[in-house]
Amino acid sequence: MPPTRSGSRPLPRADRTGTLPELPGVLTGDQLRATVTWIGDQQDADGALPWSRGEQLDPWDSVEAAMALDVGGAHDRAVAAYRWLAGRQRRDGSWASEYREGTEVAPAAESNHAGYLAVGVWHSWLATGDEELVHGLWPAVRRGLDLVTRMQLAGGAIGWALRPDGTPDGTALLTGNASLFQALRCGIALAALLGEAQPDWEVAVIELGTALRTRPEAFADRSRYSMDWYYPVLGGAVTGAAARHRLAADWDRFVVPGLGARCVADRPWVTGAETCELALALAVADQPDAALEQVAAMQHLRADDGSYWTGYVFADDARWPVERTTWTAAAVVLAADALSGATPASGLFPDPGALAAAGLPAAGSLTGGAGTVLP
Repeated sequence: MPPTRSGSRPLPRADRTGTLPELPGVLTGDQLRATVTWIGDQQDADGALPWSRGEQLDPWDSVEAAMALDVGGAHDRAVAAYRWLAGRQRRDGSWASEYREGTEVAPAAESNHAGYLAVGVWHSWLATGDEELVHGLWPAVRRGLDLVTRMQLAGGAIGWALRPDGTPDGTALLTGNASLFQALRCGIALAALLGEAQPDWEVAVIELGTALRTRPEAFADRSRYSMDWYYPVLGGAVTGAAARHRLAADWDRFVVPGLGARCVADRPWVTGAETCELALALAVADQPDAALEQVAAMQHLRADDGSYWTGYVFADDARWPVERTTWTAAAVVLAADALSGATPASGLFPDPGALAAAGLPAAGSLTGGAGTVLP
């Protein structure tokens, strides 16, 4: 049953007077404002937030773009994007993996799509304190994460998609699982905020974290992709000295000095989103100078209107693919926020719970119930 608003105790609020991110010498506040404006300009009238106007939409990237809108103060647009997604959630908690003009064109149900709304809603709460949005989207968050836990395999990893018969595929993807680790933690934080403990999620995230840290054989070998390198750090499963060691171990395979991070190790191709996600991982690993260097390195992908090209094939001196996407622009905005500390949501990646940033106690129900400690 959805949480009731009637007679409920108001959610605790914090001072949310953050300013637009700015990285001196790299990005000005006006430049970040132009980027956020460009993202908003790609949004459809019904709230759908695709890769770019008229192009495809997938739930994960749409949430990331909505998060950037909240960082930039365009909260009404972020709310519209989240409500569009909630309105298209299936009864089992899933979404289609691709939409065009509001229609499902790739119906496959992927676990990372089902989980990521939790990250967006928790981020929006930290950034804006919108109690109505939290209450309104909680049923969709809960259905999505309930599906994620049902897709967990023996040993803790989570299948990447549902088979046609509704059972989880036995293949687990490391990047998607690292994202789901973050999603489950954000979901647990939302559950604590609302006083609706979700013990199944707590067990699931502990088992998933163990798999991410100690069972590499549980995941398909996609080690040529940079996301599999840095995402266990970005998602919060690998922290501290272990995070710094992981990032150092493959640095030379993936980082091209002055240009950013490769998407895949064996191609002369750097991509903006991966570079900024690496910067977020470096922030998690307490290496802000290295993170800032990466955000600076990828600015060659910036267009005059504040948008960002997806990538650059440096061997051919060519942008490829020839597209500018909301999710690439959003990764820049989120990295800038994490490094500048401009908004109350800036601590989301270094600390997915970020309870202190919200002015809340470090553990325990925020509406008077039993305590919960994030793993």
